[in-house]
Amino acid sequence: MKEPDYAQGFWNPYVAGIALGLVLLATIYLMGTGLGASGAVARSAAVIAHGVTPQFAETNAYFKEFYGPGARHPLIDWVVVQVVGVFLGGLVAVITARRFRVVIGRGPTAGAGLRLFLAFVGGIIGGVGTRFAMGCTSGQALSGGATMAVGSWAFMLVVFATAFTAAYFVRREWS
Repeated sequence: MKEPDYAQGFWNPYVAGIALGLVLLATIYLMGTGLGASGAVARSAAVIAHGVTPQFAETNAYFKEFYGPGARHPLIDWVVVQVVGVFLGGLVAVITARRFRVVIGRGPTAGAGLRLFLAFVGGIIGGVGTRFAMGCTSGQALSGGATMAVGSWAFMLVVFATAFTAAYFVRREWS
């Protein structure tokens, strides 16, 4: 059976899923915690805030945990290394698959400016939601789902139902 054109250069999704599961298992075993990414963003924001106004960062209720007595530098944490590794791993993957190119994915009617604006606004909304939820989708889906946390499964069912519903309204933009 011939591989579809859109799938050329990508991993088989079943192999990728098994590999991701093994990485999650190794992370839980070696680090004592699951996968996630929002902690690295929070730690980076703390470093930026401290660089701009140290007094604010050290007294702010959100950032002061990173600068309390005896605290290590916020970027010295496994989650920061994990996110850097995800970036580098993705870069190696696209380069070795000969799929690396700089493009702005968009539909036939949206310009590049609109696409970038919507991606930026969506990123802000997602980031704020991540902080309200005290974790990111990957942490909820992968780590919470793997531990059979009911809240994580409920969250992911809502995410997929919402995405399926929203797809009805935006699918023409991407065809």
